[in-house]
Amino acid sequence: MTEISKSSVVGAAPQGAGDQRSAANAVREMFTSIAPRYDLLNHVLSFNVDRLWWRRAARTFRQILARPGARVLDLCCGTGDMAFALRREAGKQTPVILGVDFSHAMLQRARTKSEASAQNGSAPGWIEADALHLPFPAEHFDLVTSAFGFRNLADYDAGLREIVRVLRPAGECGVLDFGEPRGAIGSLYRIYFRQVLPRVGTLISGVRGPYAYLPASVERFPQPEEMLARMKRAGFSEASWTPYTFGIAGLYRGKK
Repeated sequence: MTEISKSSVVGAAPQGAGDQRSAANAVREMFTSIAPRYDLLNHVLSFNVDRLWWRRAARTFRQILARPGARVLDLCCGTGDMAFALRREAGKQTPVILGVDFSHAMLQRARTKSEASAQNGSAPGWIEADALHLPFPAEHFDLVTSAFGFRNLADYDAGLREIVRVLRPAGECGVLDFGEPRGAIGSLYRIYFRQVLPRVGTLISGVRGPYAYLPASVERFPQPEEMLARMKRAGFSEASWTPYTFGIAGLYRGKK
């Protein structure tokens, strides 16, 4: 996909989806189908590097997590790994951390993990909701994060505007997602991502669709320059991108 066509992309478009509603339904069905093996596949397919990415992203927001009474929202939380990373980084501090996802099956996994690893009586809470229509008042959170889920929204710009809406003035967001590394590493990565990963993912999960969709969704996602421009248009006064592991992933950081 060319840079010009990427700039016109509205959001995720799984195969067969004809509009935003059908795209959202297709994404929900995909993640519901792989929920039982989701954590295992994340760790296997990333060679456990995903754990380092979550930890590094959480450390970025250490100062916000240390604020008395801080409120944190993790969007498209899946089985909760980013929310748990934020909880661990908070240490003895007790911010309110909420995870939101529209896949009931994924949230069930998050709740099970939460019950097994509650810390200081302040484990994350879990809410089933659509990231494009959040059930929270304006200016409610100090921090909004999303790890490897924002890319699956049916409307990226609407998602950014909703994040801005629920953030307090001077609040921040962190969107951790895949990228497309360049050079020799990028060439090797694309072979793995397009050829090896879908096969291994399908073999372990027993479901083909999601792991064929994954590389296509990353290729469709805006490049950093375009994503930063969208963040500015959505209302962020500051926006930056920090690459992780040669650009295989990266953190978009915005301040309201």
